[in-house]
Amino acid sequence: MGRILIADDHDALRRGLARALTEASHDVDEAPNGNAAIEKLHESYYDVVLSDLKMGGSDGIEVLKTTKALHPTTAVILMTAFGSVSTAVEAMKVGAFDYVQKPFEIEEMELKIEKALELRRMRHELDYLRHTQQDIYNFEHIIGNSGALQRVLTMVKKVAKSNTTVLIRGETGTGKELIAGAIHHNSLRANRNFVKVNCAALQENLLESELFGHEKGAFTGADKQRIGRFEQGDGGSLFLDEIGDMSPSTQAKILRVLQEHEFERLGGTRTLKVDVRLVTATNRDLSAMVAAGQFREDLYYRLNVVTIEMPPLRERKEDVQALAGFFIKRFSGELKKKMDGLDSEASKLLMRYNWPGNIRELENAIERAMLLTEGTQITAEDLRLGEMTSTQSGGSGQSPVKIPPSGIALEDIERAALVEALKMSNWVQKDAAELLSISPRVMNYKIKTLNIHFPRGRRPQPLEDSIAS
Repeated sequence: MGRILIADDHDALRRGLARALTEASHDVDEAPNGNAAIEKLHESYYDVVLSDLKMGGSDGIEVLKTTKALHPTTAVILMTAFGSVSTAVEAMKVGAFDYVQKPFEIEEMELKIEKALELRRMRHELDYLRHTQQDIYNFEHIIGNSGALQRVLTMVKKVAKSNTTVLIRGETGTGKELIAGAIHHNSLRANRNFVKVNCAALQENLLESELFGHEKGAFTGADKQRIGRFEQGDGGSLFLDEIGDMSPSTQAKILRVLQEHEFERLGGTRTLKVDVRLVTATNRDLSAMVAAGQFREDLYYRLNVVTIEMPPLRERKEDVQALAGFFIKRFSGELKKKMDGLDSEASKLLMRYNWPGNIRELENAIERAMLLTEGTQITAEDLRLGEMTSTQSGGSGQSPVKIPPSGIALEDIERAALVEALKMSNWVQKDAAELLSISPRVMNYKIKTLNIHFPRGRRPQPLEDSIAS
C-alpha cells in the first residue's frame, strides 16, 4: 500500500486509473493538470507520482523537478504518448523512476508502482537500520543456552506472528534491542521496515519530529519536510527504546496512534494513517511511574499487553563463556589479531564477576582486553573487571567492608559476604568457598546455620556430600 498522486488532464484515464489503484488498497489523490499536481506536492508527501508528460499548465518535467526538490525519495513514473518516448527516457536520466507508453494495461502500471514501493522500502532499510543482516535475529544465532534465555525465546516465538504490542523490560545492556529485532524478523512483517528510536537520546520537540515528522516551516530550522519514523515503519514494526523517558505530551500522541492508527506531522493539518506494530523497551519500573503520576496509566496498559523480562547476565552465568567466545571471534576479525581465547584464571574471573553492565559490559571488557593483551590468550589482568582484580590483589589498601556509624551485627556481614560470593560463583558452593578462602564443608555449614536461601532452581549441597568430598 502506498500514497499515490495521479496527474493527467485526460479525465477518463485519470479517474479510471485512480479507481483501479484505490481498489488495490492504495491511497490515491488526483490532479487534473501540472499546476494542481505541484500544489498538492507542496501540501503532502507521496510515495509515487504518476504524471502525464504533456498536459495543461506545468508539464511532466516540471512535476518531476518539483517532486525531486521537495521529496527526493518519491518515485516519479511518467505516462507518455509514442512521440514523446525519447523525452521520457531523457527525463529518467534526471531522476524519473520509469515511464509507461500510452495506451497501457493497468497491470503494467501496478507492476511498476510495486517496484517503486519496493525500492523505497529498501532505501529506508539502508537509512534506518544499523543491522542489515537479518540472520542475527534468527533464534539459532542468538547466543546462550541458559534456562533464563530460553524462556525469553519461547515467549518471543509465541508472540512474533501476532500484531500484539510487546513491552521488553530489563536492565541496561541485557539485549532488549536484539529481542525486539527477533520479534520483528520472525513475524509476518519481516519483509517490511524495522525502525528503531531511542527515546532517551532526544529532547521532547526533537523526539516528536523524529517520530511523527514535520512540515516545512513547522519550527525554526525546519527548512524542508521530514518524514517521521511512524511513516517509515508503515506496514512494519517500530521499536521505541527507553519508553519510560518520554514526556507526557509525547505519551498522549503515542496513545492516539495506538488507538486510532493516525497522526499529523508537526505543523501539518493532513491526518496520516499508519499500520505499525509497536515494540517498546525500558529499564525503568513503569508501574511505579504510573503510581507516581509520571507515566500515563492508559498508555501503560496499551503497551503492556505482553511483557518480556530480560534476565541480567548475573542470572544467566551459563552463557558467559559462549558470549565471551563470540566476542573474541568477532574482535579477532576486526582487529586482525589471532587469539586462542581465555586462560583458566580469566575464565574463572568472568564467571565470578557480577556484570552490572550485563552483555554490553562483557563486550566492552573483551574488546579492551584484546587491545591490551600482548599474548595469544586473554588473562585475568587483561580483563580489568571493575574493582574485583584490585581487591583480589590487595594492592588498594581499602577495606572491602563498610560498617555504618550505627554499627552492624557480625552475622549480617558474614551472611552478606556469603551471598555475594555465591552470586559471583553462579551459586556453585565449591567456587564460592574458594573465593572466601574457606573449605566447602565450612561453606555448607554456614549456609545452613545462617539460613541462606537459594534462588529457584538452585539447591544447597547436602552437608554429607560436602564432608565426603
